[in-house]
Amino acid sequence: MKRARWVLSSAVIVLLASCAQVDTPETALERQAMPTFEAAIWADGELWATTAVTRIPPPNANNPQSFDALYVITNSNDPDGQLPVSEAAPGNPRYNGGRWFTHTATWTEAGFEAHGTVPVLESYDDVMLHHRLGHLEIKPGSPEGPSAPPDYFECPLLPVRTG
Repeated sequence: MKRARWVLSSAVIVLLASCAQVDTPETALERQAMPTFEAAIWADGELWATTAVTRIPPPNANNPQSFDALYVITNSNDPDGQLPVSEAAPGNPRYNGGRWFTHTATWTEAGFEAHGTVPVLESYDDVMLHHRLGHLEIKPGSPEGPSAPPDYFECPLLPVRTG
C-alpha cells in the first residue's frame, strides 16, 4: 500500500508540475511557450503531455458538455504507476480542447481480489469497464490533498516527445 501511495503521489506531482499550476496572466504566456512534453495523462490508449493550466469555473446550465472527465486513480498498486486518465484526446470528436472536470477513481476490494496487481488504465473505456465491474468507485471532484489538481481547469494535451 505504501508503494501505491508513492506511485499515486508521483503521478499527481508529474501532472501538477506539467499541468496544474495556476498561472497569473503574466506567467501564463511565459509557461505556454515552455511545455514539458513528458507523459502526464493517458487518453484513448496513448500517453499525452500537457502545458500551462488555467483554473476555470464550473460549468453552468449552458456548457456542461464542454468539459472532459479526468480520472485521478488514488490507489493503484501497479509497479509501473498510474497516470490520470482522460475521457478523450485530440482527434477524438468528444475531446473538448483540454477543459477538465476532475474525478477521483478508487480501486475497490473486488478490483484487488479480481486482479491482484491491478492493470494500468489507459483509456476512458478501461475506466468505465472496471467501474461497471465494481472494480472502481468514481466520485466527482478532485482527491483531497495539497498535490491534487483543481476540480475544474484548462490544460491542453500535447504529443509526448522522447529523447
